[in-house]
Amino acid sequence: MPVYLRPTRQSDALAALAQGKLTVLAGGTDYYPAKVGKALTDDILDISAIAALRGVREDPAHWRIGATTTWSDLAAAALPPLFDGLKLAAGEIGGAQIQNAGTIGGNLCNASPAADGVPPLLALDARVEIAYAAGSTTIALADFIRGNRKTALQSGQLLTAILVPKPAHAARSHFIKLGAREYLVVSIAMAAATLEIEAGRVRAARIAVGACSSVAQRLPLAEAALAGKPCDAALGAWLRAEHLAALSPIDDVRASATYRRDAALTLARRVLNHLGAQA
Repeated sequence: MPVYLRPTRQSDALAALAQGKLTVLAGGTDYYPAKVGKALTDDILDISAIAALRGVREDPAHWRIGATTTWSDLAAAALPPLFDGLKLAAGEIGGAQIQNAGTIGGNLCNASPAADGVPPLLALDARVEIAYAAGSTTIALADFIRGNRKTALQSGQLLTAILVPKPAHAARSHFIKLGAREYLVVSIAMAAATLEIEAGRVRAARIAVGACSSVAQRLPLAEAALAGKPCDAALGAWLRAEHLAALSPIDDVRASATYRRDAALTLARRVLNHLGAQA
């Protein structure tokens, strides 16, 4: 019979992981649909009852989002405009049932190229906290997700939190997702951006595009091009097709690679225009 463990303490979860191979489960919104029609043979470590892994808090240098914080939790949290983009993504991940059960940590560990939470977190320059029996460490989100369904997690390790650093200047973010319909759909392309603004100009920009590569990508050429530009409703006009060189979209049942690349440029421009108009 498969083993099912549901500890209430992080230390117990790590001890269980150290004993052997377990499938870590948080909300299960990706795991169970993938098992429809199949026998459930995996040994499960359900971490959803560990209270210390859930919730959002502000620390001196960053905000800490627990790995089992649900998308509904995040959408309801009192957070500054810096998090507007992430909150928009939270409201577009499945329907209400998925948002009530699905977790931010699970979204990252599932490592889908179309994971809606990844681009806004990349644009927030997020890091992930990883715990193991001997302690913990942090790693940049950009280094944590290494490919389609691949992460940097090793045996015995558990993603415990996402850390979002506090920017040096006033900042806000935005997110747009494109799908075949408005809700309950896998993204064709999506774009997120965070702008730090000083004296009406872009002090720093972080832009990320998802569903257009095996891993969501930051756009360093675009970020460099925006530095010092005036913040207005035409900010997106500074973005050029060549700024998306980091992307490697594919043809699939949802869209062609050419369409995805064009859509990513349009979405990124719209995100920037929205942020520029609000500055």
